[in-house]
Amino acid sequence: MEVVFLTFILVLSVFLGFELISKVPATLHTPLMSGANAISGITLAGAFLSAGIGLENSQMAAYLGTVAVALATINVVGGYLVTDRMLAMFKSKKGGTK
Repeated sequence: MEVVFLTFILVLSVFLGFELISKVPATLHTPLMSGANAISGITLAGAFLSAGIGLENSQMAAYLGTVAVALATINVVGGYLVTDRMLAMFKSKKGGTK
């Protein structure tokens, strides 16, 4: 029964996420990405916690925690790079001509 419940939650979250993101206007994508990057930072903190607890319990948990830290770090850094690039598109160009 637990698998059915978890699958339902996953399908519902995918559908809800798709519906929310598809309705966001283009002008709000950059602030929305910045908020998502902050959430990814929280995920990174959880991955650090998971890796630390894994050292005490089992070696497999430590390996999975280390992989979680690596993937969360890639997600955070990549998100900030994309956000920075998007914000650079809105900066005025120096040099005068259109």
